[in-house]
Amino acid sequence: MRISVGLLGRLLTILLLTLAVEFVASTFLYERSSRALIRDDEAHRLAEHLVIARKLVSDRPWAERPAMAARLTTNRYDIHWAGQTQLGPANGTTRGEAFHRVIDWEPSLADSDLRVQLVAVGRRAQLFGALRLQDGTWLRFRAEAPIDDEQPGWHRILLAFLPALVLLILSTLLFRHTLRPMGMLARAAGRIGRGSGLTLPEAGPAEVRRVIRAFNAMQARIHQLITDRTQALAAVGHDLRTPLARMQLRTDSIADPTLRRAFEADVAEMEAMVGSLLSFLGGEDDPEKPVRTDVAVMAATIVDDAADRGGDATYIGQDHLEASVRPVGLKRAIGNLVENALHYGHCARVSAMIDGETLVVRVDDDGPGIPEDQLEAVLHPFSRLDPARSRNTKGLGLGLAIVVRAAEAEGGTLQLANRPEGGLRAELRLPLR
Repeated sequence: MRISVGLLGRLLTILLLTLAVEFVASTFLYERSSRALIRDDEAHRLAEHLVIARKLVSDRPWAERPAMAARLTTNRYDIHWAGQTQLGPANGTTRGEAFHRVIDWEPSLADSDLRVQLVAVGRRAQLFGALRLQDGTWLRFRAEAPIDDEQPGWHRILLAFLPALVLLILSTLLFRHTLRPMGMLARAAGRIGRGSGLTLPEAGPAEVRRVIRAFNAMQARIHQLITDRTQALAAVGHDLRTPLARMQLRTDSIADPTLRRAFEADVAEMEAMVGSLLSFLGGEDDPEKPVRTDVAVMAATIVDDAADRGGDATYIGQDHLEASVRPVGLKRAIGNLVENALHYGHCARVSAMIDGETLVVRVDDDGPGIPEDQLEAVLHPFSRLDPARSRNTKGLGLGLAIVVRAAEAEGGTLQLANRPEGGLRAELRLPLR
């Protein structure tokens, strides 16, 4: 039987584990600090004992000094006076932390030419030393080592920060492992509607598995809705184009030229509206793949077609500019910008260029422009600016929205700006692949 531990349970387990590590580390450091305090106390007592021994032995005649040194000997301190004025090499001259601690407690011992040497005796350490009396003789002593000289101070600082560092690394790794399914879920959520769906494995705590299960079900429903909508739009588009084709055939039989041209314009506008609507609502899945395309030739061809239809359109950009793009979507986007410029701005001046790592397709016109507070609004679907451009307005307001979608499919943007000399500038800025 599998026991399910929820997200809260795992986080509490990590917290308890870090607290346990902190407790063990704190206990260890506390014991070491306690031992350090004990060694400080031992150094203090040794310093006091040496001061008293030096005073008492120095005040006695030479004949009485050995006996006085014997009386000063305890089970902790061994004091010996032999009357030598020369210190043998066995006593050494090592001056470590023990020497400095003794001097710190009794600075007067610094004038006695204090010598100390730390010697390991089995698993314990003993302190051998000697100090010079005023008459030049030496008083030797032996005591338990009051401090370990093998560990410098920076090791203690590192040891104090080590538990916090270990806890930080351990907690980071455990939390990252626990929350990994949430990151996977966030990445998959960003891919909804962009290509094929991604079914996530149900992993992690019970709460996360329930979220992933609900996400997979939601994702399947969304893709099914998109597929159903795309199929319905394709059927509607086919059904609408059939009567439009019949209307176009019947229009040709109208004898009155003026009436025939009016009917032809209405049919053409209806076909354009149906085409833009199907293009915008055609679904999120884009089957078109990027291919190497000469964008400059594409833009020049669109301009030539517009000029052949009587529009004031010119191309003034580079002759050749290849990039990896979706040609059908990009051609529709440039065509929409050119048609908008001709319809609202009297003319269209198109150019294509490279700006650093960006491909720029620019379309300028000489129209009234767009109010600054409406430059963002016109990019939304079904947006119309009748007060600024009320003249012969047609369509559903999807032209710029289709351009925005084509730019986003390439990882780029559409930027609109009013030119200082008048007119509107539209720029398609696409990253070079």
